[in-house]
Amino acid sequence: MPHTDTILPVPFYRNRDISWLEFNGRVLAEAASENTPLLEKVKFLSIYSSNLDEFYRVRIPALMALKKLTGKKTETDRKVYKKILKDINEKVYEQQQQFGKLLKQEVLPVLEANNIHLIYDKPFPDEVRQEARDYFFTRILTYLKRMELNADTDFFSENNKLYYMVSVTDTEGTECLHIINIPSGEMPRFFSINNENGQYILFIDDIIKENLDAVFPDAVINGAYTFKITRDAALEFDDDYEEGLAAQMEKKIAKRDFGIATRFLYDYAMPEEYLKVLIELLQLKGANVIKGRSHHNLKDLAELPVKNSVLEYPKWSALPFVFEERSLFEHIQKEDVMIHTPFRSYDTVLRFFNEAAIHNDVEEIYVTVYRMAQDSRIANALISAAGNGKNVTVIVELKARFDESNNLRWSRKLSEAGVTIIHSVPSLKIHAKIALVKFRKGYKIKALGLLATGNLNETTARFYTDHILLTSNVDLTRELRHVFKFLSLMKKREAKDFYEFRHLLVAQFNLRDRFLALIDREIDNAKKGLQSGITIKLNNLEEQVLIDKLYEASNAGVKINLLVRGICCLVPGIEGQSENITVKRIVDRYLEHGRIFIFSNNGDVEVYLGSADWMNRNIYRRVEVCFPVYDARIKDELIHLVNLQLREESFDVKRSQEKIYEFLKDEVTH
Repeated sequence: MPHTDTILPVPFYRNRDISWLEFNGRVLAEAASENTPLLEKVKFLSIYSSNLDEFYRVRIPALMALKKLTGKKTETDRKVYKKILKDINEKVYEQQQQFGKLLKQEVLPVLEANNIHLIYDKPFPDEVRQEARDYFFTRILTYLKRMELNADTDFFSENNKLYYMVSVTDTEGTECLHIINIPSGEMPRFFSINNENGQYILFIDDIIKENLDAVFPDAVINGAYTFKITRDAALEFDDDYEEGLAAQMEKKIAKRDFGIATRFLYDYAMPEEYLKVLIELLQLKGANVIKGRSHHNLKDLAELPVKNSVLEYPKWSALPFVFEERSLFEHIQKEDVMIHTPFRSYDTVLRFFNEAAIHNDVEEIYVTVYRMAQDSRIANALISAAGNGKNVTVIVELKARFDESNNLRWSRKLSEAGVTIIHSVPSLKIHAKIALVKFRKGYKIKALGLLATGNLNETTARFYTDHILLTSNVDLTRELRHVFKFLSLMKKREAKDFYEFRHLLVAQFNLRDRFLALIDREIDNAKKGLQSGITIKLNNLEEQVLIDKLYEASNAGVKINLLVRGICCLVPGIEGQSENITVKRIVDRYLEHGRIFIFSNNGDVEVYLGSADWMNRNIYRRVEVCFPVYDARIKDELIHLVNLQLREESFDVKRSQEKIYEFLKDEVTH
């Protein structure tokens, strides 16, 4: 009888956009959790809203482009696109209903119980009305602009800015439509009033609406309805080496907020005839038209002016790294150092750069920059290093989405201080998180390396969980030199002819193939009856070659544990495909950002860390660096931290991040 392949169930892969929306739903679930303190619930609601805005700025444009492509393809292709968009709209609607329910039924009543009165969808109390009116005349009115809406109106709504559409009847009995801006970007979104009855918090939106009689003194106000328009955030670059990338970038950034409309969000109370007028006059027919509540941009809830430690998470002080040597450099030359942010203090990383800037023996410093802090102490240390006679080279990625302007600013400032600046080429992003310090010891040149899972950014290090390795390992530092040499030349086409990596896993060279080989080894061990297993922690899992290899490993009997925070296109638990794979998503007080790869290797466990998610962009269109952990103590520590998260559901009230903090705190104590 001829062999027939098993027909596997579908879908083999989860749609990436639906999976991402499910991650945002997980953020909402954290807001709903009874173990989440009230003000932390508010923060998670804010994060959900901010995430959704970015989704409509980044992913919806991609789907709109897909729609254009499918227009030239088969009816099946068109149906696939329509189905994806339909599923997205249904998912978003369902989540927004849950958002509103959480805010009105869980957050607002508990705020009220604590004498904090957030006025939302109800009239102002008499005791605050006059103070709010005074605030309108002295502060808000400074920024208000009104514009009559008609066929001759020259109006372009800025990305995610808030507006009112106001209907008035003038003294001649004629109805007129006007647009008024809500200046939440120019001033705080909330106005706080304290009196004997507690704290009252008002949206400036509502203060404007309450005082429209001052904006239209000779007219009758018929109604006012909020709206906002989200625009495409994509920046495309010509593969053009004559015009510098920085010059291209500045031109593109200036136009970003004038991209095509991807979402038109409007007040559910807006009459249909007004809605049609806005869509027609503002040219919004191609946008997703979505009915919302009366208040938009609820990401601004993060700015809620409430201070109450009882309603927040208990504070965790970042744990210090303690060593006996007089300098960190001396300690790193004796043993590797691992910093787990934000549990352990980022000061150790700052000290690494500060010592490099002043150390007499240091001659050269190399760093990659993807997202720098606005007031970066690392950048200032590099400026000092250049001033102290060190040769400093910084590889700046100008295409880091939404950080382009900040990276441009630091690029100029560093260059003016004598730092050598190298920008990536348009077709390749530099996402690696690495640094190299070369110093002279006698007649020899030695090196210290920094390899990390997250950006060299002391601001995000306060709330992103990442891992930073400081090492003097000669194999790793030697290959770091190769990476920086490649980045300095940026000749992607010739890369494999000049560099060979035996320890580092570097995208554009060997990263995907090495990961495939590591999985293949686990498959061989499982088939031989030897110990096998794979545990991987990522932000996103999308790349199908690697997913297929994990499916193959599952079918060979390899037990696979995945911790995937965001997008996960792999479908676990399907017979004949992935029954040996489990997937968990951790959302907690800190953003899970580290990438960890653990391979059983028949008991001789190998652990890798790095900057690369398993997405198409990371594998094929970026320079990424993953690295082995050779120090046995650090390796055991990382395995223990991951196991705490794999066992999270077994805890009572304490979740894995709290367990991690307690474990690391206990290490410091002992």
